[in-house]
Amino acid sequence: MSHLKQVRVIAPLTVFLVVLTVVATTGGALARASSVTLVTVSSTDPYASCSIAGQPGTNYPDAEVEPYVSVNPTSAKNIVGVWQQDRWSNGGARGLVAGFSFDGGKTWSESTLPFSQCAPGGLSYQRASDPWVSFGPDGTAYASAISFDRTDNKNAVAAATSTDGGKTWGNLVTLVAFTTNGGQFSTDKNSTTADPVKAGTAYTVWDTLVAPTDQPDDNPHAKAFTGDAFFSKTTDGGQSWSTPLDIVQTSQNTQTIGNQIVVDPRTGTLYDFFDLILHPTGRQFNVAFVKSTDGGNTWTQPQIISELDTVFVTDPNTGQTIRTGDIIPEPAIDPASGQLYVVWQDARFTNGQFDEVALSTSTDGGASWSTPIQVNTNTPANRPGFTPSVRVNSAGVVGVTFYDFRNLSTQTTTLPTDYWLVTSTNHGASFGNEVHIAGSFDMLTAPFARGFFVGDYEGLTNIGKTFEPFFVQANSGNIANRTDVFTTFI
Repeated sequence: MSHLKQVRVIAPLTVFLVVLTVVATTGGALARASSVTLVTVSSTDPYASCSIAGQPGTNYPDAEVEPYVSVNPTSAKNIVGVWQQDRWSNGGARGLVAGFSFDGGKTWSESTLPFSQCAPGGLSYQRASDPWVSFGPDGTAYASAISFDRTDNKNAVAAATSTDGGKTWGNLVTLVAFTTNGGQFSTDKNSTTADPVKAGTAYTVWDTLVAPTDQPDDNPHAKAFTGDAFFSKTTDGGQSWSTPLDIVQTSQNTQTIGNQIVVDPRTGTLYDFFDLILHPTGRQFNVAFVKSTDGGNTWTQPQIISELDTVFVTDPNTGQTIRTGDIIPEPAIDPASGQLYVVWQDARFTNGQFDEVALSTSTDGGASWSTPIQVNTNTPANRPGFTPSVRVNSAGVVGVTFYDFRNLSTQTTTLPTDYWLVTSTNHGASFGNEVHIAGSFDMLTAPFARGFFVGDYEGLTNIGKTFEPFFVQANSGNIANRTDVFTTFI
């Protein structure tokens, strides 16, 4: 089987032109339209010939999901994005891929990330998941992932670096591994953040579930006995990482998930945001954070920002499950002011009927937080908005991306899904200038992994004042090539 996608009838890395409609939030009136480029990033499948014999579950060849992205601060034309390649129905993918561009995202090439046995020189684990990437101030790219066996649940968190803009990856280091009693300890939902001002320094966080009922990448809602958050850092450009430090200790039937660090470049303060899950209380999911003012050596106790009132997402017509970022909050920081932002899915705006996108912000280092507001105000009240990402550009404008089903009708047998960007010029007090990024595409074409699935998160970064969404959409009806990674510039 060729490594090229079998459905390609034109050269890979082709730039597709689309028209993005910008809609004012007031009354939903059409304000203006502009043409931008939508670029197909994923073009080949480097793991197409990798054996999958003996593995449980269904594999979806050529299916890319769950992307993330970062821009090289030493050269804005160098962008690296990462994603899962060949997703499994019951957790993880055959491997992870990095896409890299040296012309500002116009064209892309790919390299393999060494986190599974399908990748040349990769770790000897059957699968990998939760890809992440972050550039440091010297142009070093740090990537991390979870690696695991589905047959016995041996699992690890690992990291690697690239010093050539994503073309090659080295410094492969295992931060933590559970090679015995894999069913008792499961690592999940890692992320890595390079320090924006300290060259050679980066931070990785994840949760370790004790006695989960299921492999967490298969079922992110699996309850655990505990699920502490762990932290490791490198100060030598990824050659070595510190012994994992337990920074959020949880009691019986509680856990963290979705840990993600943002750094205040003015003070060096680290903020780790996560979902604090309290079983079996009525306030089950909670947007929370801890912070460190000494480089991660010590951390505060968890502070809850808001209850996370997700009711999860289903196809409004059929009730089929759509797997989204429902329990994963996403944070951002304004590097100029230190103002913090966090977005998540919440049904409070629809009286518990549908998830929408909520946002809260803090101007005092997390001491107090604004009352959550609904960001996706143009989504009809009987349609969910989901899987938000948030970023602050160099002008202090806040951008939020999300999916929704606003174009679904009761007559269709597909699930039309669209991707949007809204922005705030008043520091998160309100949002407008809605931009249609992509769609409608049929979500029911996406891989099925406890629900139709394009990722528990999507990428969003900026180049100066320009926002760059980095996301997955389904190739409607094409079961040989269910999904691809796309990007654009707004």
